[in-house]
Amino acid sequence: MRQEWHDWFKSRGETPFFTNAKDGKGVKAILKASQSAGFAVNERRRNRGMLPRPVRAVVIGFPNVGKSALINRLLNRKVVASARKAGVTRQLQWVRISDSIELLDAPGIIPLKLENQQDALKLAICEDIGEAAYNNQEVAQGFVDLLVNLGTESILLDRYGLDPLDMTGEEFIYKLAEIKYQNDVERVARQLLHDFRKGYLGAISLEYPPVKV
Repeated sequence: MRQEWHDWFKSRGETPFFTNAKDGKGVKAILKASQSAGFAVNERRRNRGMLPRPVRAVVIGFPNVGKSALINRLLNRKVVASARKAGVTRQLQWVRISDSIELLDAPGIIPLKLENQQDALKLAICEDIGEAAYNNQEVAQGFVDLLVNLGTESILLDRYGLDPLDMTGEEFIYKLAEIKYQNDVERVARQLLHDFRKGYLGAISLEYPPVKV
């Protein structure tokens, strides 16, 4: 599914970079691209008789996607607070990456009101909203249903030895609880969500790119 997103961004004239700030994968490419952007801007400034200055850019996105972790990786040291939970970054903070670029670390942003329940479900699956705002079992059931609808249910079969294809999400977690977790459905729900959030299920996208019309 990553390739589909790559092609979609390219079709819009944008260059995507996929990275994992936790283990550092893809960070060098982002650093190189950001520095190149700074060089290009300052070259235009020099051509206009202006002095060079660091280019400023903002790191923006949903909560708990690794914005602060990425900045720390770019600097190879912990400069901004980072943790695997939403709401760690609470204020704006400028961080100089190099002589050519400064990044603004910003708190995560989510819509004030979510009309689409599927969007709310995806935010809960990704732990972009606080755990008090959702029910683990309902979210885990929705997660299983979502993977089946996306055609990626084999991920669950490979990980847990149980095929969800002919089950509802609710039936899957109850059956898995019966087989492996002494009928502890809450434990199964938490385990499913934990495994996804930690990357144990692999690189999974929860939706495909928009279809061209």
